[in-house]
This record gives sequence, structure tokens and C-alpha cells, in this order.
Amino acid sequence: MAEKKFFLTTPIFYPNANLHLGHAYTTVLSDIVVRYHRLQKERVYFLTGADENTQKIVIAAREAGKPPQKFLDARVEGFKKLFADLNISYNQFIRTSDKEVHWPGAQKLWQKLAEAGDIYKKEYEGLYCVGHEAFLTSKELINGKCPEHGTSPERIKEENYFFRLSKYTSEIKKRIEFGELRVIPETRKNEILSLLEEGLQDVSFSRPKTASSIGIPVPDDDSQVMYVWCDALSNYITALGYGRDEKLFAEFWPADVHVIGKDILRFHAAIWPGMLLSAGLPLPKTLFVHGFITSGGKKMSKTLGNVIDPTELLQEYGTDAVRYYLARHVSPFEDGDITHEGFKSIYNGDLANGLGNLASRVMTLAQTHLPGPVKVEFVPYPKEFTDALEKFEVNRATDYVWGRIGELDKKITETEPFKLIKTDPEKGKSLISDLVRELAAVDLLLEPILPGTSKKIIEAIIANKKPENLFPRKE
Repeated sequence: MAEKKFFLTTPIFYPNANLHLGHAYTTVLSDIVVRYHRLQKERVYFLTGADENTQKIVIAAREAGKPPQKFLDARVEGFKKLFADLNISYNQFIRTSDKEVHWPGAQKLWQKLAEAGDIYKKEYEGLYCVGHEAFLTSKELINGKCPEHGTSPERIKEENYFFRLSKYTSEIKKRIEFGELRVIPETRKNEILSLLEEGLQDVSFSRPKTASSIGIPVPDDDSQVMYVWCDALSNYITALGYGRDEKLFAEFWPADVHVIGKDILRFHAAIWPGMLLSAGLPLPKTLFVHGFITSGGKKMSKTLGNVIDPTELLQEYGTDAVRYYLARHVSPFEDGDITHEGFKSIYNGDLANGLGNLASRVMTLAQTHLPGPVKVEFVPYPKEFTDALEKFEVNRATDYVWGRIGELDKKITETEPFKLIKTDPEKGKSLISDLVRELAAVDLLLEPILPGTSKKIIEAIIANKKPENLFPRKE
């Protein structure tokens, strides 16, 4: 049987500022899903990266007193450090400033759209939000300001190339309705269908070089640089070698899933499919759209002083504690809330007193009373667990694991092996061996979610010794 392939992407993130907890959530969620698919013996490709050809970078670099490329390199190192600290197992980190890896494919895609008759030039006047790096319509504004950034957009008049997105409205709608392009959850599917019902407008596809000093030159017109769509969205195919060596592209495209935040749904469910249809390329199979992370019920903002830096949590609690919280205590489909107090309480309850204590109890019994390591066999994943992960319900999969942890804890309390070993040594040893096997079964379920902890527990089982204090209690 042919090896099953699985290609998952995160969005590419802006390096104008440090990554926040929302970015950490996207990548941890993605990492759990791809680790699960790797453990199913599938050939997996996991892509993430940075969206670098933006005017925001030029502004941020100027404010930092650095040349743009030096500024970018430092920021990207920060991204990679955070991803390493979160144990993110990506295969490729793409940078849109990479002239060898990214630019040839972006330019080839532009040419395909032009060949299809879908690129044209016209004078355009609109409201431009620097924060979005996008033009907004007046009805998207609240009291004349961008609802997300709270700033007044600039009125800009310039000659740009446009992409004939309106031509593809009905085809995109049909693909989504028939499930050829799945949008999960249903609420987001309905949201994009109602937008398609109104009809899509053609989109601005380039900016004059005078307005944007950074970016990919438009093929055959050096006076213009590509605007965000053909530049940024094309990363999903350029990373696989589209426009260069297309071996990986032939193997992995179309993407099995684009993991995105709800704020970029329109880009991925309308503009990107339109571009692919124009270029004669297959559409991605699934868009998995998650919510935002808030703090104390409010969107994180420096003004409110409620921004939670993932780096601080990692330093205080460690990699797997952060992965655990994001996996279980944030819904993949709705906004999730986090506070420092709530995090500490869950850490102590679920990890220090829960998983950490259980592993310690079982392996202390084994080390004290068994002559050597228990032989463990790895059984297939239970259906309840696989069903949840196949549907991207990482929180439900993690709930299932903690249900098993609770059952094992309860079994120890009820059977009292430390007493049984004194009255009936053979029966006591048999019970302890069973407990070790059940801990190994739980450990297998932990592997995609908490890979570091899973490794420590299985090493303790193989060595028949108590593991180090996995999650020291925080007072």
C-alpha cells in the first residue's frame, strides 16, 4: 500500500514584533496534529515561516535603527527560538524574503494568473491600513477607524495591478458547499458562504515601488512590487518547490490542512482558492480555523497590561506545561481565555498533582517491589482519541488522556498495592506490573501532546525507576 502523505501549514507570521501566545497556540495545535500523523506512520510535511515583504517591517526596522534585513534576521531567530522552546517539529521554515526559495514560485504563479487573463491594471483609490497591510472598505471601519488597530486608514490613490477574483465567486462557493474545500468549524464555513453570497470583489495585487520599498518585483513591470496576496499566500506552494524543483510539490500538494486564525479566513477561503483556480492548481483539502486567546476576558493589549508572553510561561513552567494548557484548556473552535492565576492553578492540579504524581507513584512501586523492568507492548490508539485528533479536537483528545490518568489514579487508591504486596507478594507484584503497563498506555497517548514528558516516562519504565520530578509544584 502506498505511504499516506500529510501536508500541514501554519500561517506565516509577521516579524514586525515578537510572537505572542496566539502564535504559540497555532503552532502547538499544528504540532500535535502532525506528531499524531507521524505516529500513524504517514509521510508528513509541516510548514511554518515568516511573512517578511511588508511595509510594516520597513517601519519597525527604521524605529529600531536597523537595516530591514538585519532587523528581519534577528526577529526570525526569535521566532525559531520560541518554536524550539515549544518543541515544534516543523520540516521547513519559509521566509518570503528568500530570493532563491520563495521568489521564483511567487513570480511563476503571477505569470499563470496573467496567462489566464486574470491580471489587469487600473487606477485605484482606497483606504489603506498599515497595520493590516490591506485596503479596507468604509463599512469595515468603526467611527472611521480600523476596528482591530484603532487607527485611521490613509486615503491612497495609485495605479495597481488587480486580480479578477470576482470571476471565481460561484466556483469557490460550490467547492465549499460540496466539501471539496472543507472549512472547519461549521460557523466559519457559514461565515465565508455568506460573504460569497454577496459576491467577491477584485483585489489589488501590487503596489508601486515608490509606495512599498520592499517586496517581489512584478514580472515584466519593474515599477511595481507584488502586494500581499501573490507574495504571502504563495508560500504554501513555493516552499514545496513550485517554480523551482517541483518534486516535493508533486508529492505533497494539495495541502491536507491550512491551520489559520479566524482573522485571516477571507484570505484563505476566498482569495487563495481564487488564485489556485486561476492557475489551474488543486485547492487545499481543509481550512481549520481557530479562535483568539484572550486574557481576563479581554483581547490582549499592551494598553490594558494583560499581554501574556509565552516566553515567560515557558521559563516559569516549562515546555510541556505550556503545550498542555494550550492543548486542553483552549477550545480549537472558539476564543480561549488565559490568566497567570488560572495557569498556575491548572498546572498544580492537572500536572504536578495529576500526571507527575501518578508517574511517580507507579514507578516508585515498581522500583521498590519488582525485580526488573516490565515488558510493555504498544497497542493501537483508541478510537475516541483518534476520532478527536482527526477532527482537530485536540482539547477532546487531551481530555480523554486525562480521563485515563484519573482512572489509573483511582485504581491505585482502590486496590492499595502497597498493602497488597505485604499480604500477598505475588498478587501485589502482578498488580504493580499491570499499573506500569497502564502507565505505558497513557504515555503513548501523551506522545504527540507532551513529547518531552512522554519520553521521560517511557525511559523511567524501561529503566524500572522513578522519574525525576516531572512537574515541580508551584506555591
